[in-house]
Amino acid sequence: MEESTFDKYIKNDIKQKKEFDKEYNNFLLSEFILEKMEEENISVRELARKAEVSPTIIQKLRNNKTADKINYQTFLSVVNSLGYRVNIERI
Repeated sequence: MEESTFDKYIKNDIKQKKEFDKEYNNFLLSEFILEKMEEENISVRELARKAEVSPTIIQKLRNNKTADKINYQTFLSVVNSLGYRVNIERI
């Protein structure tokens, strides 16, 4: 199968690949939070209370506005409040 224009572009520009990967990971985090909140029928305010963060942080995470700017403890708090934990694996 022939490479797409996107694949060629990303492969040839390391800086763009890193930026794409960062944005994609932020998108995945946002989608994860949205999906789990919907599954659990939990509001922004309720999740913020459980995670001990401001509702603004939850709203920004849901909208993919600040995922790369939150600290690890905030991230863990939100994920744990949704009933999940983070495992670190070697890639």
